[in-house]
Amino acid sequence: MPEPGPSPMQSSLPAAAARPRLPAVPGLPFRPRPPAPETPQAAPADLPAPAAPPIPERGHGEALERIMAGPSGLGTASLHWARRPELSADLSALPAPPALPEPPQPPAAAAAEGRPIPGLYHHPVPEPDPVRVAEVSRRIKRWAVDEVEAYPPEWEDQFDGFSVGRYMVACHPDAPTLDHLMVATRLMVAENVVDDCYCEDHGGSPVGLGGRLLLAHTALDPLHTTGEYAPAWAETLLSDAPRRSYRSAMEYFLQVATPSQADRYRHDMARLHMGYLAEAAWAQTDYVPQVAEYLAMRQFNNFRPCPTITDTVGGYELPADLHALPAMQRVIALAGNATTIANDLYSYTKELDSPGMHLNLPVVIAEREGLSAKEAYLKAVEVHNDLMYAFEAAAAELAASCPDPRVLRFLKGVATWVDGNHYWHMTNTYRYSLPDFW
Repeated sequence: MPEPGPSPMQSSLPAAAARPRLPAVPGLPFRPRPPAPETPQAAPADLPAPAAPPIPERGHGEALERIMAGPSGLGTASLHWARRPELSADLSALPAPPALPEPPQPPAAAAAEGRPIPGLYHHPVPEPDPVRVAEVSRRIKRWAVDEVEAYPPEWEDQFDGFSVGRYMVACHPDAPTLDHLMVATRLMVAENVVDDCYCEDHGGSPVGLGGRLLLAHTALDPLHTTGEYAPAWAETLLSDAPRRSYRSAMEYFLQVATPSQADRYRHDMARLHMGYLAEAAWAQTDYVPQVAEYLAMRQFNNFRPCPTITDTVGGYELPADLHALPAMQRVIALAGNATTIANDLYSYTKELDSPGMHLNLPVVIAEREGLSAKEAYLKAVEVHNDLMYAFEAAAAELAASCPDPRVLRFLKGVATWVDGNHYWHMTNTYRYSLPDFW
């Protein structure tokens, strides 16, 4: 009997994956638009069909099937953690947790089905494993509230509404154990604590942001200094919630990550912090960037640190030389860019309700190109779709040109993360609602 494959996982790779590798056009990425399905699905009766072309169904090309089946052949068993029972998370065998008071359940709206943005190119995903979601949600709240004191009691409803357990289980369905899932979950929460407290709506300000981010970054990338000054630096790591969160989350990450994976993550977090600083500088000078400038900023202030650790969370390693391939760097960058513009679109109405002018792609397009709010929003949807097409084409080309099993495994994980990220935005109706443009 053939060996069963890993658990089914969603993908973002198009039918174009089966085509021969196409020559690059200097200065422009190849952006194939998948053919329209033979029978487009009708829009819900209460939602008029968008003016944009119907979103195509996922194709089933040879390259796609190879990637989604995962690596095969001699020497690849270690890349399929789901096939190794000693490494699988058998929740029924876990010891019962101590008898502690159950945390409040997330608001009912947080688990609502939601609806996708009309015309947005995306792929549906299976519902996350509810047992894992519940356990990750329980563990992360204990960590955030008790271990690092990241949130005061008055923010508890917001923490629950974030639904981070559902988010991470959807993005990492191949995580071999709950401990691997918790690595990603702590880092996600820590990044949001820094964003909320340093940049956004819980005391954040562009004034002095550079100094705060620099010291917080040393919780990820430790300071090597003299014996006289090391204790003073160490004390700063416990001085506020962002630094406590970074320090603790990074300590857990280092328990499962290789030195190469840890250094890769630090690099991507430095990119993130540089993006924060660019946005802060524009806020201080009341500057609305050109659309191209905004997209450049969003390549750094984006989700990239999350998919870049997909191998760590999956329990394997993509070696540094393969991760550093320009083609792989393009895939990761496009994944981060597409998912970040999806965040702009889903958080649009939430940000309009916040004080002052909050930059997001629809707002920048409207200001710089003289379009109405609706026209700018719909154009931003097209920008997202173009980034998704480019991501899928780049992933398919890399899979065809470098069929190393570890590369295929990593591409599968990144594609899964992209789809899981959209799922969380679409379903988190506690945080997000769509504008009335259709």
